[in-house]
Amino acid sequence: MIKEIKYLMYILIIFFFIFFTTRHYFSEKNILKHNRKMNNVDNNLILNDENIPVLKNDTNNIIEYVNNNQNENKKKYKFWELLQTN
Repeated sequence: MIKEIKYLMYILIIFFFIFFTTRHYFSEKNILKHNRKMNNVDNNLILNDENIPVLKNDTNNIIEYVNNNQNENKKKYKFWELLQTN
């Protein structure tokens, strides 16, 4: 008997939780509050977008090209020949 009462209480608690949660979520007060909040966020984004400073482009001629002929004294490794000798 106590076991059935316990299960009934669990079911009632779950039911009331779902009921009150959906009731609050779909209430007019909550919907209006949500819409006001989203409008404020949009307005803040627009205001902040207007206040962003534009930076000057200073990346002209920043790439330095390296001449590959500078390292002529470097030893050339032949990987496949090393494998064939073993």
